[in-house]
Amino acid sequence: MWGFWGETSPAYGYGFPTLAACEDGRRLEGAKGANVTRITPATKAQHTEIADVWEGSVRATHDFLGEDDIVFLRQKLLEQYLDAAEILVLVDEAGAIRGFLGVAEGNIDMLFIRADSLGQGLGSLLMKHALEELGATRVDVNEQNPAARVFYERWGFRVVRRSPLDGQGRPFPMLHMELLPES
Repeated sequence: MWGFWGETSPAYGYGFPTLAACEDGRRLEGAKGANVTRITPATKAQHTEIADVWEGSVRATHDFLGEDDIVFLRQKLLEQYLDAAEILVLVDEAGAIRGFLGVAEGNIDMLFIRADSLGQGLGSLLMKHALEELGATRVDVNEQNPAARVFYERWGFRVVRRSPLDGQGRPFPMLHMELLPES
């Protein structure tokens, strides 16, 4: 759809168990000690905090990106990308954003967890929400980010195509993955 994160293709329907989201301040099931309380639609006022989460996460997981790439993409995120998808935030008891998810037309365009919250099951909470509530069936992953590929493969996504360049024509190969039925 908008380059760096995603493209669009037909969606498929899958039945998944329902995610237990707590709006009453209790911890969401599956968050390992993170005290995450809810997944909620993002507001424009949260865009800077979302960009901070994105940048910290990218610096921790995307070592193939240079400083100029991160600055460029952060600006794109704030000016374009956050308005081009349905953005949901995962917030803790204090209201701080611990992660966020962006889905458009069945494609997971963004899924980032705050760097100090990586490995606590928060990506899985957002992933489950993307599948169950938003009907996501596709994701594009940087080939140089093998941990992301493994994460999505655990959820049943499989590589269906590879592009040698990212959406801006830069030399960051993309793996286009789809949720495929088990055979």
